[in-house]
Amino acid sequence: MHRVHSVVHSLRVLPATTRTRFPPRAFPRRLHTQHEDKYFEKLRKVAAERGLSISELREKIKQEEQKRQQRLTLISAPERLPEPAPFESVRKDSSPVKPLSSILNIPRILASPHTVEQISALWTVYHASRSNGTGRGYLCAAVPLDLYTQMASTAAKYPIFVAPLRRNKDPAAPAVEGETDAAHEFYFLQWAFHDAPPIPSPSDDLFSPPPAENATPSPPNPQTSTVMFTPLQEYKMRGSFATPYLVLTFYTDLARSHGVVLLRGEITPSAAAGSAGVDGRYLLQQDDAHRLSLSIEKFFLWNGDDREKLVQAFHETPDKFEWEELLKHAI
Repeated sequence: MHRVHSVVHSLRVLPATTRTRFPPRAFPRRLHTQHEDKYFEKLRKVAAERGLSISELREKIKQEEQKRQQRLTLISAPERLPEPAPFESVRKDSSPVKPLSSILNIPRILASPHTVEQISALWTVYHASRSNGTGRGYLCAAVPLDLYTQMASTAAKYPIFVAPLRRNKDPAAPAVEGETDAAHEFYFLQWAFHDAPPIPSPSDDLFSPPPAENATPSPPNPQTSTVMFTPLQEYKMRGSFATPYLVLTFYTDLARSHGVVLLRGEITPSAAAGSAGVDGRYLLQQDDAHRLSLSIEKFFLWNGDDREKLVQAFHETPDKFEWEELLKHAI
């Protein structure tokens, strides 16, 4: 496919004088045949599971790969740059998510009845006390479980998108015929899902009575999730090495017990500010971070309008995706 330039141009053919020739019997024909048989058997099994013939399965795989390449073309730079790899969902050693128990005293909250409003207030007060009492560099919210479930369901199917931020032009700048009063900055966003946290217990007392034998077990908590935002231009240039400017974390620890998901947003400090951002400098303004967080609801909590069609087109029919339509929903 002509659009897959990044992969094609990364391949090099060795000069004829340096090619190594192996004797005809260097690789037994039998091993090659066994490999083909195993590959064919896997194809046959997958095709049977999907109710397809092998030829139909191969064609479907080819079409899915073409769609994936078209999505990458949408967000790739016009010049020939290395094809960006997606953000890694999780580290191989452990989850990258900071446990909620390291932020809130969960057993203490569960030790006495707390309403959702009270938990939300505690969550807000905690983050307002950060950064020397300014709250800068952080966002927080309490999301009803049903809304989170809807957004997460959409994100599981469509985990990446591009969010436009509206930028007003300098009123002192001279007017240019044909230009509007607003510019736009695009941010690449990607969801990732992590292990579901266990339903917390109100007490770790070994002598506390066990639950009744006939008690109906509670359904497990939903998966914890994160959303990373980085400027689209940086993502096009650096791919998986791009720096996230904002990371949102949806904590689902209290989803079953209280019907609420706690949202925490962390803005990345600038290099000059150090790891803690002690001098108040961050890669993203507080208001911009707030608007980006609203884009999650805007594009992943559908109401049957054209925003749903935009996200679907970005993934399923990228050749029909229209940036002009996206700008109508700039925040």
